[in-house]
Amino acid sequence: MSLAELFSLLPVLVLAGASLLVLMLGLWLKHLPSLVALGVAACAAAGALAVLVPPEVMEVGGMFSAARYARFFLVLWAGVVAWTLLSSVRYAAARRFQPGEWVSLLLFAGAGMALLSAATSLVGMFLGLEAFTLVLYILIAFHRGSAAGTEAGLKYLVLGVTATAVLAFGVALVYASAGTFHLPEAMAGVAGDSPLRPLGLLGWGMLLVAIGFKVSLVPFHLWTPDVYQGAPAPVAGLLAAGSKGAMFSAVVGLLAGIGLGLRDLTPVLWALSGLSMLLGTLAALRQENVKRMLAYSSVVHMGFVLMGLLDAGPEGQEAVVFYLVFYALVSLGAFGVLTAFSGEEGEPQQLAAFRGAGYRHPFLAAALAVFMLALAGVPPTGGFMAKLGVFAAAIRAGHLPLALVGVLASLVSLVYYLKLVIAMYMSAEGAPPSGSPLHRGTRLEAACVGVCLLGVLLLGLAPGALLDWIGSLL
Repeated sequence: MSLAELFSLLPVLVLAGASLLVLMLGLWLKHLPSLVALGVAACAAAGALAVLVPPEVMEVGGMFSAARYARFFLVLWAGVVAWTLLSSVRYAAARRFQPGEWVSLLLFAGAGMALLSAATSLVGMFLGLEAFTLVLYILIAFHRGSAAGTEAGLKYLVLGVTATAVLAFGVALVYASAGTFHLPEAMAGVAGDSPLRPLGLLGWGMLLVAIGFKVSLVPFHLWTPDVYQGAPAPVAGLLAAGSKGAMFSAVVGLLAGIGLGLRDLTPVLWALSGLSMLLGTLAALRQENVKRMLAYSSVVHMGFVLMGLLDAGPEGQEAVVFYLVFYALVSLGAFGVLTAFSGEEGEPQQLAAFRGAGYRHPFLAAALAVFMLALAGVPPTGGFMAKLGVFAAAIRAGHLPLALVGVLASLVSLVYYLKLVIAMYMSAEGAPPSGSPLHRGTRLEAACVGVCLLGVLLLGLAPGALLDWIGSLL
């Protein structure tokens, strides 16, 4: 790898290098706020380099892109990691997380997500995906005193390793069909008239199985509620906002390169999207546990994103990227409120724990209510514009029935989102309960939630700037 290629990959190297530096410093420095400050500074430096320093080459090692699309997502994931670090200071200290390991793993997860979003080859996609998936195995079970966290980490590990094996086998079959790992050529080879084309389509099917697991599409979603419930709230937010978003940002490139071959995969994608929206909605309706409800909600939203990908044109890709940005903000915000409400005794998860929160914690409860309405797609939040974009993409691609399924799922979702809102602003006596187990949260946590709240509202009230920017990237 040349110096020019390394220079073009510099923002990712800053995240990875800072991760190693923090891990070594953590052996001597046990002051969590200092290490968090160093991690946030590394994220800011990586984001600034991605924006201000142009790359010398557009592709690194034939595996990773250094173009504007890749750098856009690098800035987004660096921001997600910095937000997670800031919002989890009190949470991590209360549970006696090892400071160096905690900050280091989050930084390395950001580097892995950036690499996945920048992947231009199947090998690059595999390396980027595994880089942050291996970190998530540890982060999900990071709270050693939590039996639920250990169980969640084990479930994610077993199923994740299986999905990794399926992904590797799918990559091998696509390579056997196309003779290359590079995404445009490899995907185009699947759409050609090669006698090995059926083998390539089988490989693509195995890729979809692995992708379906990583982003929680039905029927590969069964790990999701248990992992969300057992994982620490900041990690669950990172999993929802970053892990799934990074995977779909890579899938945009995959489907863009397959061209006419998308027609062969459309029935499968249609079924995955429709089943995810329907079954995820039905499962979420029954939940009294907020984290499990958000887990099934994520299944529904990944169905929405996949629906937008059925339009392989620039408009569909633009709608998907916009949805990923919105979903990152709203997921961080929702889990940020759960983090702020968490005390040393644990996290509030049951709906009953939120009763009267609107009276005793007005800002955090109001923010959580807005996030729930945004997830339901209620204007003027960003959720309305995000869903409008993917519905329009599906209709343009000729999938009106699927769009109608999405509209129906959105309408029904109001039921389980409003259950939480009602719990916060009503009690059995119509007044706030006499006692509240919820933590008041710190000013830093409130500020982090406020950033997400402002972003969700701006995406609904003035989405044009982001849409134009995304259009220029694509």
